[in-house]
Amino acid sequence: MKLKPQEIGIQNIDHLGIVAGIIDSIGIVEIINELIGVEKDEKVNAGQVVKAMIINGLGFVSKPLYMFPEYFETIACEHLIGTGVKPEYLNDDKLGRVMDKLFIKGLDTIFFIIAVKAAKKFGVSLSTSHLDSSSMHVHGQYNTSLPEVIFESQKIGNNQELEEIAVKSPKEITITYGYSRDHRPDLKQFIIERICSGDGDIPIFLKLASGNQADSSCFGQIAVEYQKQLEVNSLIVADSAG
Repeated sequence: MKLKPQEIGIQNIDHLGIVAGIIDSIGIVEIINELIGVEKDEKVNAGQVVKAMIINGLGFVSKPLYMFPEYFETIACEHLIGTGVKPEYLNDDKLGRVMDKLFIKGLDTIFFIIAVKAAKKFGVSLSTSHLDSSSMHVHGQYNTSLPEVIFESQKIGNNQELEEIAVKSPKEITITYGYSRDHRPDLKQFIIERICSGDGDIPIFLKLASGNQADSSCFGQIAVEYQKQLEVNSLIVADSAG
C-alpha cells in the first residue's frame, strides 16, 4: 500500500518514549488511579495527568501549566499518554484539580508507594537504608496559609463534605528560620527528610517539614513508620543527631 505525502503524519517522541515506557513498567498510572480514584465520564484520568506532568518535566523544557496543551501538540500525545487522550484535555484546570487531590491524599504517601513498587520492579535491595535531612532556603515572606489558598472556595456555603475534606487534608509546613545546612541562616527555609536505599541510593521515602524542625525530634518516628510501611526489615543508618 502506497501512501500519498498528504496522508503521512509525523509526530516526535524523542527520548520521551523511554520515559513513558518506564512509567508504564512501574505502573504509576494505575497506582495513582487506585489512590485518587477515577471520575465517571472523564476524558483523561488522574494517573494519565501525572504521567503527562512527568513527561513534560523530563522533556527538558520550561512550560507553565497553562501551556501544557501546546506542549503536547508537538509530540505524540496519544501514543505516549494513552489512547484517546488529546492535548486539549491536559489543560491547567484539569491539572490543578488533580494536584489538589494528590495533596489531599498526601504526597509523601504517594511517593513512598510508587518508590517501593519501583524498587521491587527493578530489583533494588532495601535491606539497608540511609536517613538524613536537608534544608532548602527560599526568598520571600510566605505569609499565606496554604489551606486557605487551596481550599478557599470550599469555605463558601455549608457544604459539609467539602468542609470534611479541608479538615482531613495534610497541614501546611512553616517556611521559617532554622539551622541552615546550606549556610544561609539569613533566609527562611524548609526541610526535606529523605530515606534512600543502601543499594544505589534510590530515594524511597520523601517528606517536607517546617524550617525549624530538628532531626532529633522526628528521626525516630520516621524510622519506625518507615519500617512499618515497608513490611520488611531494613537496617537504617542515620547521623548522630537522629
